[in-house]
Amino acid sequence: MITMWLRLELRRRWRPLLVLALLVAFATATVLAAFAGARRGVTAVDRLQAGTLPATIAVLPNQPDFDWEKIRALPEVEALTLFPVSAFGVDGIPWSAHVDAFPPMDDGLLRTIERPVILEGRLPDQSRVDEVVAAPGFLASFHRKVGDQLTLRLATPKQINREDFDPATGEAFGGPTIKARIVGVIKSPWFAEDVGSPGGVLPSSALVARYRDNLIGPGSFINALVRLKGGAADVESFRDGLAAATERNDIDVWDIDAKLQEPRRQLNHFEAVSLTAFGLAALAAAIVLVGQSVARYAAATAADLQVLRAVGLATRQGIVLAAAAPFLASLAGATLGVAGAAVASLWMPIGAASLYEPAPGFDVDSLVLVAGWVLVPVLVLAGAGGAAAFALVVRHGEGSPRRSVVALTAARLGLPVPMVVGARLALEPGRGRSAVPVRPALVGAVTGVLGVLAAFTFSAGVHDAATNPERFGQTHQLQAYVGFNGDDMTPTPVKELLPKIAKDPQVASVNDSRIAVAESVGTANPTSVTTYTYAPMGGPFPVVMLEGRLPAGAGEIVLAPGSADRMGAEVGGRVRLASGGAPVTMTVTGIGFVPAGSHNNYSDGAWTTSAGYDHLFEDASTLFKFHLAHVALRPGAAPEAVAARLSSMGAGFAPPDPLPELRKIRDVQALPIVLAGFLAVLAVGAVGHALATAVRRRRHEVAVLRALGMTRRQARWAVVVQATLLALVGLAVGVPLGVALGRTVWRLVADFMPLDYLVPVAFWALVLVGPVALLLANLLAAWPGRLAARLRIGHVLRTE
Repeated sequence: MITMWLRLELRRRWRPLLVLALLVAFATATVLAAFAGARRGVTAVDRLQAGTLPATIAVLPNQPDFDWEKIRALPEVEALTLFPVSAFGVDGIPWSAHVDAFPPMDDGLLRTIERPVILEGRLPDQSRVDEVVAAPGFLASFHRKVGDQLTLRLATPKQINREDFDPATGEAFGGPTIKARIVGVIKSPWFAEDVGSPGGVLPSSALVARYRDNLIGPGSFINALVRLKGGAADVESFRDGLAAATERNDIDVWDIDAKLQEPRRQLNHFEAVSLTAFGLAALAAAIVLVGQSVARYAAATAADLQVLRAVGLATRQGIVLAAAAPFLASLAGATLGVAGAAVASLWMPIGAASLYEPAPGFDVDSLVLVAGWVLVPVLVLAGAGGAAAFALVVRHGEGSPRRSVVALTAARLGLPVPMVVGARLALEPGRGRSAVPVRPALVGAVTGVLGVLAAFTFSAGVHDAATNPERFGQTHQLQAYVGFNGDDMTPTPVKELLPKIAKDPQVASVNDSRIAVAESVGTANPTSVTTYTYAPMGGPFPVVMLEGRLPAGAGEIVLAPGSADRMGAEVGGRVRLASGGAPVTMTVTGIGFVPAGSHNNYSDGAWTTSAGYDHLFEDASTLFKFHLAHVALRPGAAPEAVAARLSSMGAGFAPPDPLPELRKIRDVQALPIVLAGFLAVLAVGAVGHALATAVRRRRHEVAVLRALGMTRRQARWAVVVQATLLALVGLAVGVPLGVALGRTVWRLVADFMPLDYLVPVAFWALVLVGPVALLLANLLAAWPGRLAARLRIGHVLRTE
């Protein structure tokens, strides 16, 4: 009986079933691709580390003639490789791109430490100076490929020996040139690219061996990558051994996992959460929009089966027959959707995770794809069965039909026939075998408008944050290092240089930022607080304050939100900080962002006045760790031109590096737009299905009206009115709810990041959503309207 019924269904309703299968396929592919991409991206860093021999720590004494043999002999050390803090140029590529990786001094690199994943080609011969390997981004950024030749340019020994040699000032490398060939493309944790990086090239150790005097001078620093036998568990014991071997406690030791890999994991986690949220939103929308199409189809089929109940059709049999065709359509759609999700893996993972993915390309996440292939038909079967059971058990033909106030009002006002009939088709379910659920169509219209507008509103917030570093507290456009470890490096004294800079007509303010690190005292978790002096010249230096005010006295401090959270501090409270001497108690006057630096991000650190800074660090061995000049420009100023002019005064000014958080936002910037498109497609399909079903199910009513004198033109316009009413209801309810939802979600993201929240306004979406919704509704009404106009009246009335 099921086979016979399916043959009848497929013959007369193959178009609605095809539309249903395509909607299921589209939704399935989108949702599964998002979930699989999120799972792949969140594990990228760990999978890259598992396939290599990653360095555990980087030891950075930054001291000439450092004795590395003592360090190599420490019991925790499994492997150690050295690299000079040196540079070389590549012809045709600007120095500002920084494509020169520190050249290795021995063949341990890429062999016993940071053994890479080889994506293409091979590793360089360590005895050949003319072979290099490149990061994937280098090939894409500069349109190169394996086998291409590069020209490396080295410095002269005289340049290497000069402390002020800086290629960033435009001084050319004057040493020898080497013709080198790209022999491979590699990826490893230490050499992995970060978002925004153009990638780089890594030479063999033969370069340092042959051209040592062009890369390493008497005052050059040599640092090391170290792989520890016990991994991260040996870091503290290694620090103790390092201090004992060198009799120094100030050597900078980077825990690479904590300093590099953990931020990458956090970035990937953010992107994975964003992609998962996208998948969940798409899933929820699909359940609502595709689900109502399934329910409507099953209910209509159940109404057709009512006649067979008089000759013995059981309720259970009716449910099975009504759900059979939607189940087969969903099975076909799920199969097509799984295939689409597998193809989409070629572009996964997205964003930063793609930089750390050790095996880019086609990937099949069996867990996600198999689960989706099974669950989608099950959900459709459950929805269709429930709708059919409700339609078979509840006798819609009994009692008075539900009437619409809008339709009754239109009739009483004597409005044209198409308007009255269209209102009834849109808002009244009818009765008996011609009954059609109208609430699902209304819910579909509201959901479509709400989802699209919420996605565009959220997207407006994302776009604003991605294009305005000020939302993250980065209010300066230029900066320059003017001192390090207590010594200023500018030919003109900083106290004379900064006032001159502040007088530039395009400079709004210059902040004399001395920077040092204090430790919290008396907190559950000791916290390092990178402290900046607030000492503006030429005008107030802009600081984004989330709460409270800037410090005004020596005993006041502003904390960044991350530092305040870790210390449990609030505005008006007190904190105790120490920098090697006696602890200093300071009053928290506000919570605000700080400039991002080499030892802190924008949400970690503090602001003090110059007097407060001197009081806090009066017992420190140096007056500052770093000394920077932060420059805020006037609106309309060109940063590049101003930087060139200010640099001529004696300090190298340049725009600050892009924030990692900006990169986070930019990586997921397209997701809200894609979600809006997804919701729009599903809403169009669901409303179109509703219009077609309503005309087909209520053709008897239309035929009666046609027999009583309604013209073909009036029948067509009745369907247009039906579609227009659905769109108007969707706009009336969906627009305010969509704006509110988008703003609420963006506020939650702003608090989570954190960033300075501004109310997002999707101006063009608000302007265009009404006309576009009405236009689409009328386009969708074209085919059902044509069917209503071309009904064969006698045939319909006779068969009905």
